[in-house]
Amino acid sequence: MKRIINDGYDVVEEMLEGYEAAHKDTVHLLDDDKRVLVRNKLSETPKVGVIVGGGTGHEPLFLGYVGEGFADASVMGNINTSPSPEPCYNSVKAVDQGMGCIFLYGNYQGDVLNFDMAAEMAGDDGIHVETVLSTDDVASSTEKTERRGIAGDVTTFKVAGAAAEKGYDLDEVVRVTQKSNDNTYSMGVSLSSSTLPVTGEAIFHMEEGDMEVGMGIHGEPGMGVSQIKTADEIVNELLEHILEDSNIANGDDVLVLVNGLGALPLMDQYICYRRVDQSLKEKDINIKISWVGDYSTSMDMVGMSVTLVHLDDELYELLSAPCDTPYMKQ
Repeated sequence: MKRIINDGYDVVEEMLEGYEAAHKDTVHLLDDDKRVLVRNKLSETPKVGVIVGGGTGHEPLFLGYVGEGFADASVMGNINTSPSPEPCYNSVKAVDQGMGCIFLYGNYQGDVLNFDMAAEMAGDDGIHVETVLSTDDVASSTEKTERRGIAGDVTTFKVAGAAAEKGYDLDEVVRVTQKSNDNTYSMGVSLSSSTLPVTGEAIFHMEEGDMEVGMGIHGEPGMGVSQIKTADEIVNELLEHILEDSNIANGDDVLVLVNGLGALPLMDQYICYRRVDQSLKEKDINIKISWVGDYSTSMDMVGMSVTLVHLDDELYELLSAPCDTPYMKQ
């Protein structure tokens, strides 16, 4: 393991402590629950509370997008592990302004169970909480509702945050957020495993020179293993699956996210984006928004993913809306 840490058992607490200290002007951890990160200043006009969360190890996913125009709170579990119900419930108590809250997270069983329990606890207090799951990973299932959430989490979170900031009521925030997820398609490729801080060992074994197409951000199996291909070949394969699965066609507008999984150089990511841009132009698909970088990682995994969001005027406006967070400003 090539990591710079102290005790592997302390990485989550020490990371959160450092994050809070680095971004103290924007966010803080709750005094009575150090697994809940909250905006310092909530909206002066009451609005729907937007809460995201999941396991740590995917930074900046979840905590990096707490701020104006995005999420109001993030709930963090252990490495690759869902947060327990209590901090999820505490996040609701911290940000509810009387208009209800929305939980946003990837479609993983532990997250679903624990966030649902927290929503029931909040309901007992008279706080209405709705949920929208991110299900963008086309490699994980032929059924959209059964898919994993990967990098497409970020775009769905952004839509919810912008809608809430504009004053949409809870039903409308849920509607546009679900619409965003329904129009978001992702697929990735991994060239290595990530390593667990506690053990110092890889989560799974990959042979040198191999890659796996469609692997999940926790190391879930993909669609198959092969020798590493060129950037253009990899992007062509990912786009083939994404476009075949989606309803994106000639003349349509899209957001493109090329996401690094933690250890892929930005140089390589832009080489991949270059091919995405070329390929979509060849198909007369218009890139209206482009994001490149590490948005949803798997610690030190070498790999990347491509996300396409099929845009209409409403989604374009929300994804282009202003926001101010440590890891996204526009």
